[in-house]
Amino acid sequence: MRHEVVTVVDFGGQYTQLIARRARECGCYSEVVPWQQAPAKIASARPDAIVLSGGPRSTLEPGAPEFDFTLADGIPLLGICYGMQLMSRSLGGEVEPAKDREYGRQSLSWKEPGSLAGTLEGEVWMSHGDRVLSLPPGFVKTASTQSCEYAAMEDRDRRWVGVQLHPEVSHTEGGKAFLERFFREVAGLRGDWSARAFVEEATEEVRARIGSRKALCAVSGGVDSSVAAALVTRAVPGQVTCVFVDHGLLRKGEREQVRRMFTEIVHPNLIVIDAARQFFGALAGVTDPEEKRKRIGAEFVRAFEEHKAEFAECEVLVQGTLYPDVVESGSPTAAKIKTHHNVGGLPEWMRMEVLEPLRWLFKDEARAVGRELGLPAEVVEREPFPGPGLAVRILGEVTPERVKTVQEADAIFREELKSSGASAGVWQSYAALLDVRSVGVMGDNRTYEHPIVLRAVDSEDAMTARAAPLGFGLLEHVATRIVNEVPGVNRVLYDLTSKPPAPIEWE
Repeated sequence: MRHEVVTVVDFGGQYTQLIARRARECGCYSEVVPWQQAPAKIASARPDAIVLSGGPRSTLEPGAPEFDFTLADGIPLLGICYGMQLMSRSLGGEVEPAKDREYGRQSLSWKEPGSLAGTLEGEVWMSHGDRVLSLPPGFVKTASTQSCEYAAMEDRDRRWVGVQLHPEVSHTEGGKAFLERFFREVAGLRGDWSARAFVEEATEEVRARIGSRKALCAVSGGVDSSVAAALVTRAVPGQVTCVFVDHGLLRKGEREQVRRMFTEIVHPNLIVIDAARQFFGALAGVTDPEEKRKRIGAEFVRAFEEHKAEFAECEVLVQGTLYPDVVESGSPTAAKIKTHHNVGGLPEWMRMEVLEPLRWLFKDEARAVGRELGLPAEVVEREPFPGPGLAVRILGEVTPERVKTVQEADAIFREELKSSGASAGVWQSYAALLDVRSVGVMGDNRTYEHPIVLRAVDSEDAMTARAAPLGFGLLEHVATRIVNEVPGVNRVLYDLTSKPPAPIEWE
């Protein structure tokens, strides 16, 4: 069965993935396609709706990203920010550098009643340096701000809409309702995509990809790898071997917790490989975070291949890669933020075929798929934990002693969050160890030791996040316990930085 598809053409905008997420929240399956690949994709697939994203470039620059609008004939189209400017300039309107650039929250000074823009309430989010000077033939103005006459436009005959604002971000009041109206009323989409539909289709796809071969599922006990393992086990029962590599970079008590949870709930047969010595050896003297991730990725695969005889000649490596992992590792239109060990950090000599059945899902969608597969809350509601483990929470060299320090501090933090009830509203929490020292006093003696940074964030999908508003009394109590109970630590800090600009993990 063919499902409705929304193609999001990516011009390098920082909010492009949010557009795809909002479409899926409306029940519309969405795919993000780099603008260079859009012509071939649209010509072959003929999507049910197209959204043109924002972008960092100006349409007035030589060599700026382009779009062939003849490809969209007969297809509902929404242009956002750069997308609207490109529509205007390409279809006979005019664009110029704005005298008064708009960044951040703005108010609409006028909007046409009954139009899509009429759905917007209160403030909207702007981020642009150019503006539309005149509309293309067939378009009418539907919204303005004090400094932007054409904040929104529509060609109702062609079902084409342009907005200078960003309806996909939560700062735009009424933005989600605006997008839902576009998908439902303008594009006429039913919204036939769901976790159940994904499970059925992904099961068939996995079955076709693996065939009669054996599959090796790399699991960490986290949501992503557990859901991926459950999905593949459903698709090809009897052909799956699940392997948990203990790289020595786990949270305190995690190895036994994962073993119990996984064998009782997800898959009865779990092979545990103790590879801590090899990982610490590979990380010795390494301080660059990119090099850490690459070496960890290489050691994971090496551990699998060294035990290949135990894996019944597995030819396919299954990983729980999610869409935010892919985005942060870079794309043709977006800068690489960091190499994820299970995306860009695998070595060239790896001989197993990689299968990532959750590659295009956001975290909340992976949780929904897990629930659809029958996994309990104990699995699907776990806090995210990075595949490289504590290595990305230790700045500088990773050693067994420094891992022990982070394990103890992290255990205290998570214990106090749980006992105080504060963990209920936290997406992810952890302790990180900095590669600096500071002077302190303990028992009338001078100390010169390391600081611990605590991080707790609220998020929906890991694409954006903000620091969790933990009470000062709780933070003070945690800091006191860590300084008193964890050797080598004399200072505790709390990270208030949102994402962006900072990723959730420190490295």
